[in-house]
Amino acid sequence: MKKESFFVRGEELLKKIKDIVAEGNVRKIIISDKSGKEIMSFPVTVGVVGALLAPLLAAIGAAAALLTECTITVERYEDNEPASGEQPGD
Repeated sequence: MKKESFFVRGEELLKKIKDIVAEGNVRKIIISDKSGKEIMSFPVTVGVVGALLAPLLAAIGAAAALLTECTITVERYEDNEPASGEQPGD
């Protein structure tokens, strides 16, 4: 598993989350405030799109309205790591 962190302003949060999810190979996203306190954390499963993602994006939008600055930590699958609970060799 590989981790990346992005520092964003509140108004950029929703767009950045959408971009990250669209990139794929994401296991989990953690949003923290500027002091490092975790605000929300959610797993990103392969195939989460459209209606399933809408309530999550609404919650992120609400958080963005309250945050001036935050950090997004993204846990990504490694190239040789199976995604979404697949077993090697499936």
